[in-house]
Amino acid sequence: MKIGILTSGGDCPGLNAVIRGIGKYCFNNIKNCEIVGIADGYGGLIRGECHEMKKSDFSGILTLGGTILGTSRQPFKLMTVEDENNVSRLKLMKQNYKKMGLDCLLTLGGAGTHKTAALLSAEGCNVIGLPKTIDNDIWGTDVTFGFHTAVDIATECIDRLHTTAASHGRTMLVEIMGNKAGWLTLYSGLAGGADIILLPEIPFSPEKVAKAVEKRADSGKAFSIVAVAEGAMTIEESKMKKKERAEKRGDATTITQWLSKYVSEKANVEARVVVPGHIQRGGSPSAYDRVLSTEFGSFAGKLIKDEHYGVTVAMVKGKVTYNALSEIAGKAKLVPTDCQEIKTGESIGISFGR
Repeated sequence: MKIGILTSGGDCPGLNAVIRGIGKYCFNNIKNCEIVGIADGYGGLIRGECHEMKKSDFSGILTLGGTILGTSRQPFKLMTVEDENNVSRLKLMKQNYKKMGLDCLLTLGGAGTHKTAALLSAEGCNVIGLPKTIDNDIWGTDVTFGFHTAVDIATECIDRLHTTAASHGRTMLVEIMGNKAGWLTLYSGLAGGADIILLPEIPFSPEKVAKAVEKRADSGKAFSIVAVAEGAMTIEESKMKKKERAEKRGDATTITQWLSKYVSEKANVEARVVVPGHIQRGGSPSAYDRVLSTEFGSFAGKLIKDEHYGVTVAMVKGKVTYNALSEIAGKAKLVPTDCQEIKTGESIGISFGR
């Protein structure tokens, strides 16, 4: 049994823990098992770059952030585009899958990774996906590995802003990762005690945000914490195209920068923008993600042993299971605007700008 592993898309904590779980299960439970690591995600599969992994490669990586295999982004829309020789990236990947002599391929990644995995599966390759993303937006799974660690990191950023905001009487706007899905902003905002939480799923009224800041000031609270998803937009912007939104914002390149200026002027407060950026997906995975990643990796190994392919691992109601790649590829799990977390937030006075 020859097994290929690749990590694709953005890095996040837990990738190495999953790789470890896969390796340890396979070497312990599958006879004559050989594992090869494919370099830099689908890029390595396109170029045919791989190396045999030894048992020692799977030791000492449980707590290690990033990915020992390297990763890259390969735009899904280019996968089936043919070059001047009528060869597409998908065709090259299929050819190299066969040249490598793989019996199956494990793809660790997010939404784009899963769409490409579904293409490879439809082409006859034996593929198993594993849901990785700090956005927690993979359809069919309650949680993705990397999400909880990112929540911990983003929450700590917000925690640390409270003291400096209170000391200077400032309104602090912290920009949290999440372009289309607001799970990370929602959870870290609630956990960090943000006063205002703005999500991509709920276009907001800047006037209501400014009034929420004013209301806190009038009640004697000199500072406010605003958690802003990077993909958040105003009600007006939600009706615009991307280029039109950029023109509307002018010199402010992000919604957080634009809103900072707006709130500063309308609410007559001193506002500052904080962007934790890639810190949110760096470093060692949390204890939760180490356990989850180990469970996911081990379960993927069991799927290999059972020769159950064309699926992706998932956690549903506390149980590790799987979904068909064809059913989840291209779908996104966004924050329901009436979910319990939002109801809880609004019940304790948090504004979502609506």
